[in-house]
Amino acid sequence: MPRRVNLPGADELFRSTARPSTAPADEPGVPEQPAKGGSGRVKHDEKMTVYVTSEELMAIEQARLALRSSLARNVDRGRLVRAALSIALEDLQERGVESDVARRLGSP
Repeated sequence: MPRRVNLPGADELFRSTARPSTAPADEPGVPEQPAKGGSGRVKHDEKMTVYVTSEELMAIEQARLALRSSLARNVDRGRLVRAALSIALEDLQERGVESDVARRLGSP
């Protein structure tokens, strides 16, 4: 007699992996502020492509390797870029046009 294998159903295979938000947002329509230090290793819902020069990519890779060496942890480029983006956005929110990002974008 053939053995019947129990497989999970479609509901289990395609279930949502997002955690429901239990805390209401302060203001509707306003996105939450990024977590300090970047988002780390979590599932991300959105993707953004950024083009960099070969020199910028080399600098990112050297920074990644230096951090990996000094922290003794695996640091990938995505985590490094998300952490830097979080710092830049926090600075922009706190200091506005006096922030490093605003100054760099304002200079020709």
